Amino acid sequence: MADKIALAPCNGMSPNGLVSRVAVGDCRNENENVISICMGSTSADIEGRNDGMLRIYPIVAVNGCPNSCVNKILKNKGIDVAGTVAVNEVLDGLEVSARDSFRLDSEAEECVKIITEELNKTIGKIL
Repeated sequence: MADKIALAPCNGMSPNGLVSRVAVGDCRNENENVISICMGSTSADIEGRNDGMLRIYPIVAVNGCPNSCVNKILKNKGIDVAGTVAVNEVLDGLEVSARDSFRLDSEAEECVKIITEELNKTIGKIL
């Protein structure tokens, strides 16, 4: 059993990418057993310097859009994820949505709460 979980948020420029990053930050702040991974650094690390760190804890990929970039980047690094949260799928059909890639309004903050709850459920299943 793992003592920590690593969350890997979307770094994309979509509104749900922003929701992903804020939800991961909130989840990390609420849980002492959660760390976060910078996907920009991970994808840019062609020398593999971060590969050892990526294998220490189970990783939950948090994708903002249907492209699933977080999963793809980790797969290209040979990393199997322990779980995936697809922000667009979780929010699909709900009456709230994020509309801005750079700022959170009250509706986007509701999206963050929903995704943070989903992350906490996913973490609970893994731990």
